Amino acid sequence: MDCRLLVIILEQNKAMEKVIQVFITGGTFDKEYNELNGSLYFKETHLHEMLDLGRSRLDLSIETLMMKDSLDFVEEDRATIAAAINNTQSSKILITHGTDTMTLTAEYLIDRCKEKTIVLTGAMVPYKFGSSDGLFNLGSALAFVQVLSPGVYIIMNGKVFEAGKVKKNTDKGEFESF
Repeated sequence: MDCRLLVIILEQNKAMEKVIQVFITGGTFDKEYNELNGSLYFKETHLHEMLDLGRSRLDLSIETLMMKDSLDFVEEDRATIAAAINNTQSSKILITHGTDTMTLTAEYLIDRCKEKTIVLTGAMVPYKFGSSDGLFNLGSALAFVQVLSPGVYIIMNGKVFEAGKVKKNTDKGEFESF
């Protein structure tokens, strides 16, 4: 192999390691409110708008895997997420996810996705409501994914939780370690 080609390949791999791969899966983060019947539904992701509002200057690769409520996730959905993680060259992964089953997906990924830093984040209140925690959680997750060691984590309300050691406390409306 030509040495120049090898250098180009190595430089591309180094550059890919700096790119944060973002996978969108839906969840409260991206829900819209139907004013006619009071229901919540998915239209399109709000991630790009949130990144613009937060003035993000990070090198991101963004891909929508699905737009689902995490309560509707099945094994195949988690397998799709794991496959996407394993198929990207990036070693830094952020997943937007519904909070109801975020811990289940995080635990699912522990044994299936190795040697990458994977953070899951979401929102308790839809972004479009204006009082959402989503923007803060997204910013926190983007910061933490850059500095954490390889592993699977949940990032909510400025806190880092290791997968398999966290639960959602529905009485308090927050995540906590156990």
